[in-house]
Amino acid sequence: MPEAAPAVAALAAPGLVAASTIQGADTAWLMVSTALVLLMTLPGIALFYGGMVRRLNVINTMASVVGIAAVVSVLWFALGYSLAFTPGSGFIGGLQRLGFSGMEYLGSTGQVAVSHIAPHLPESVFAMFQLTFAIITCALVVGALVERMHFGALLLFAGLWLLLVYAPIAHWVWEPGGWLAQLGALDFAGGAVVHINAGAAALVCAYALGPRSGYGQEPFVPFNLGLTMAGTGLLWVGWFGFNAGSALTADGRAGLALLVTHIAAAAGALSWMGAEWLARKRASLLGLCSGVVAGLVAITPAAGFVTPRGALLIGLVAGVACYWGATALKRRLRADDSLDVFGVHGVGGIVGALLTGALADPAISGVQSSMLAQLIACVAVLGYSLVMTAVVLWITSRFATLRVREGVERVGLDTALHNEQLGH
Repeated sequence: MPEAAPAVAALAAPGLVAASTIQGADTAWLMVSTALVLLMTLPGIALFYGGMVRRLNVINTMASVVGIAAVVSVLWFALGYSLAFTPGSGFIGGLQRLGFSGMEYLGSTGQVAVSHIAPHLPESVFAMFQLTFAIITCALVVGALVERMHFGALLLFAGLWLLLVYAPIAHWVWEPGGWLAQLGALDFAGGAVVHINAGAAALVCAYALGPRSGYGQEPFVPFNLGLTMAGTGLLWVGWFGFNAGSALTADGRAGLALLVTHIAAAAGALSWMGAEWLARKRASLLGLCSGVVAGLVAITPAAGFVTPRGALLIGLVAGVACYWGATALKRRLRADDSLDVFGVHGVGGIVGALLTGALADPAISGVQSSMLAQLIACVAVLGYSLVMTAVVLWITSRFATLRVREGVERVGLDTALHNEQLGH
């Protein structure tokens, strides 16, 4: 998350400023972007994932996404935002915004709280924008563990993972004092913080839970790929808020981020389709949707740093790389990452982060990229997420049973866990 372009206040930490210093157009754009990013999860991810699972588990999959959104929102208010976006050490933030303490609007005195990262915006808007990123990152992990994890255990896991994994990594990369930010790692909108992080966590969850009953022995027919396509469309549109909103201002750089996001998504769809055509002599709707997401994932860290030509290259490379990640690499890893979270988000995030180092244009941002810094960021985020996700799963298992019984799995989680079912 880059620093805001118009530095209207010199702050080392969140604080109060005159309300007259707030930039109205930038605030309006970030509020719209916040709604777009939330739309990516609710209902975007819910539809995207819900269409790919089997009919007996659609409600559980969607409920998991909604439940995670609620848990993450409350914990972001209580502790997560402060840990991620206030000054502290290079590894974790402080407690000055615990329970959103000090995040005030004082109309009587004409003052409003702002973040030192975006002093031209109300901190309430900045905190809410960042919350939508935390929500979708946690929700992405659901794709690796669908159809076999207890609902209560999942919500406990998501809450602990937000505080112990997501918040520290967001601080490393996006808070100016974070150690990766100090190193010069570039991550415009979340290639490492969101996608590498979620991909690594998904892989650990897939290994920890084990394969679904019947995996590799019987066909797992998706419920409705029409829902998946609708979810893809919501992700594509919402990603404009995700990337262009991360400029934190309504300016030319935000416009460029919007443009390169669309180009990369289209290029990713075409290159995945081409790879699938060469390998299987056909193109599929699921492949096109996956390619769109691959291109969107890979452009995320680069959106405010590369030209449209760079975006085209990133999308083309990501489509092929993520197709490999969801097929050949998945077979080699032998993990039932059910909806290919690591293959698309993990691989796509790594591709995007490294290509950001290679293709970032200093004329756009005034920032010089470093391939070494990008590589260190990828390794650090991947390693930390792998290890700490395993720790969070272990902690969760001390309080709740992670996996449902085989009989429950066969009946389906919709009926067994929620006493609900889709209409006929």
